[in-house]
Amino acid sequence: MNGPYEPSGHSPDEGQRGRAPGDEGAGSAGNDGASGGIGPRPSRIPTPRRAAEDGNWPPPPAPGPNLEHTPPEGRTQTARTQAGQALTAQAQTAQAQPVFDHSVLKSLLGAWALAACTAEEAAALEAHLGECAACADEALRLRDAVGLLRPEENLDLDPQLRSRVLAGCLVRRPARVPMPEWAAPYDAETARLDALLHDMAEAEWRAPVRLHWFDGKQGVTERETTVAGVIGHLLAVDGMVAASLGLPDPLSTIPLPRGAGPEARTEAQWRTGSHTGPPYPSPVGTDDTPQAIRVPWREQGHSLIRTVSFAGRCTAELEASYGTFTLPVKDAFLERAFECWVHAGDIAAAVDYPYDPPQGPQLNLIVDLAARLLPGTIASRRRSGLATPAKRLSVPGAPGRTLHLEVEGSGGGDWYIPLDSPAASASPEEEVAHVALDGVEFCQLAAGHVAPQEVAAGQWGDREAIRDVLFAAASLSHL
Repeated sequence: MNGPYEPSGHSPDEGQRGRAPGDEGAGSAGNDGASGGIGPRPSRIPTPRRAAEDGNWPPPPAPGPNLEHTPPEGRTQTARTQAGQALTAQAQTAQAQPVFDHSVLKSLLGAWALAACTAEEAAALEAHLGECAACADEALRLRDAVGLLRPEENLDLDPQLRSRVLAGCLVRRPARVPMPEWAAPYDAETARLDALLHDMAEAEWRAPVRLHWFDGKQGVTERETTVAGVIGHLLAVDGMVAASLGLPDPLSTIPLPRGAGPEARTEAQWRTGSHTGPPYPSPVGTDDTPQAIRVPWREQGHSLIRTVSFAGRCTAELEASYGTFTLPVKDAFLERAFECWVHAGDIAAAVDYPYDPPQGPQLNLIVDLAARLLPGTIASRRRSGLATPAKRLSVPGAPGRTLHLEVEGSGGGDWYIPLDSPAASASPEEEVAHVALDGVEFCQLAAGHVAPQEVAAGQWGDREAIRDVLFAAASLSHL
């Protein structure tokens, strides 16, 4: 078969195949060895003149609308045909696209706000919103309304899922070594915080966190640390409860003043810990990664839970020393659960992550602990001149002036607080004041995150009694 530029009866060599007509010089150079031609030199070079002599010029046109090999009159006709086809396709496309007038586009605003429009409708409407101010305002209002109807959902699992699964398992197969009820909040809160820490990058462990607590007089004190510093603080203070149960104290190798409380222990841990507080140097031989603090904290928490579970009720009334005061171990576990939740919220805020409060029954135990500590705290503040003097002295157990503390929401309830003496009997008949506030708000007050002057609380009755109770609740907080 003859190629398009081959003379009849001749086979071109590989160096000449594919050359365009008129490449005579190039073909000669290739056969001189300059271009690396392959095969013997043909007897006749296929130039246009010689091809014409053989009757093979012009070459047949290539298939399709190849204008390069089309005669001038043919090129004009082909171009006209292609232009007509293009105009026809554009007309068909324009006819297929729907036409939206102002009334139609306005009726689509609701569907657009719900993301229920087709792609064509959404494109037309969004183009219209750039030109029509009235529709743009209406679209903005509808989008805001949709946001209220469909709030953003937390992508995390339901925080109550773990407890429900465990409760279902225990109903089917009771635990051989049951955990005390008062230890359940600590177990749940440490597990939730550990889940928050699990996927944190090293940069997030160094994120700044602000700790807050009430100074006991007028305002809230702040201290800045890191995420790792918060875990070091929890490790140091949980160690006080561990020591009361005969477990190793994580700060046993650090020199501490006699009777050191949570603040002194935390400062000592920050000075010697690795990346857990201000930029102190790390001791030689320690792990320099901030995540390293998570392991001893979590292991200590597991040891606390195992110890009280195996020991049972005999550990409930043991005294856990906090330096300047003591708590029964069962109350110390609730206090540690409370602080773990509060500081987990501080960490979540630092890394911009949602964090929910404890479940209702566990939150109720925490609120109950704070309410039970209020009478003693009021008496302590009165001895320091920070609370109003007692207005009615009574013998222990006798009825005394009472404040009704009503905590609303999940974990709430009603508590009656004796005002003049912790040993007095509180009763609704002796009520002189009433305070009502949300459960989470009350816990934020007890954590020192909200000043007593700023707490959102409904109040009735003796203003001095109400002030003493709110300030006493804030004074429960510490570093």
